[in-house]
Amino acid sequence: MTASIDIADLANILQEAAVKEILPRFRNLGDGDVREKSEAIDLVTEADEAAERLIKARVAEIAPTALFIGEESVAADPALLPTLEGAALAVVVDPIDGTFNFAAGIPAYGVMASVVVNGEVTAGIIYDPMGNDWVIAERGAGAWLCKADGSQTKLSVAAPVGLGDMVGCASTSFAKPEERVGLMTNLAKVRIAASYRNAAHEYRTMAGGYFHYLMYQKLMPWDHLVGAIICEEAGAHVARLDGSVYRPGHVDGGLLVAVDKPSWDLLRREVFTF
Repeated sequence: MTASIDIADLANILQEAAVKEILPRFRNLGDGDVREKSEAIDLVTEADEAAERLIKARVAEIAPTALFIGEESVAADPALLPTLEGAALAVVVDPIDGTFNFAAGIPAYGVMASVVVNGEVTAGIIYDPMGNDWVIAERGAGAWLCKADGSQTKLSVAAPVGLGDMVGCASTSFAKPEERVGLMTNLAKVRIAASYRNAAHEYRTMAGGYFHYLMYQKLMPWDHLVGAIICEEAGAHVARLDGSVYRPGHVDGGLLVAVDKPSWDLLRREVFTF
């Protein structure tokens, strides 16, 4: 139980949204079902909007006093976003993280929700509709892979390695043009620098022990609050690029996740120098 929200109920809501609104539309979107938001790589689909409507309605049933912050709700009413930091209880939702992948028919997307109590993230869930499983974390209770058959596996980040052996993901699309060349050059220092175009699976992969780092620049709460708590509970060091604690109200300042603090410091000094 997190505040007045049962995390199991919230997990079931994400699954219901996927079954009813997302999976039937996967590789089955019609003309006009995909639209650009801010640019060609920033998309919204009918599935995003329908899934968020269902999740919002179900959250209102189990937690009627909770503030609901959804990606599409904020797109329709930007004034919602600043209310998150001061909310006594809030649920933050990304109905489809990886909309570009979803629209392209790539089976790498997720449904994410986090719970914020008095400005602190207390729980997070990443549901994978394709695998029908959840990664769930509650503050102080670890991060867990939960399967539909009821089995649970505790997650832990990878052991530290040298810079040249590090594998991870870095989002470079929001770097300023003059910064991007230096950033891409620095990324040659690590073994692999990938991008799934999907934070949900990047965070799951990190918490599961397969990555050594993640880096993001744009910090919308529906994209990163859930991943931050899951990775922290799996043992990672998570901080903004200036070393400060990542808070629900932050939308910039970048985020760097590493398997431990020495790895974080090394990556910040040698790779993510902007």
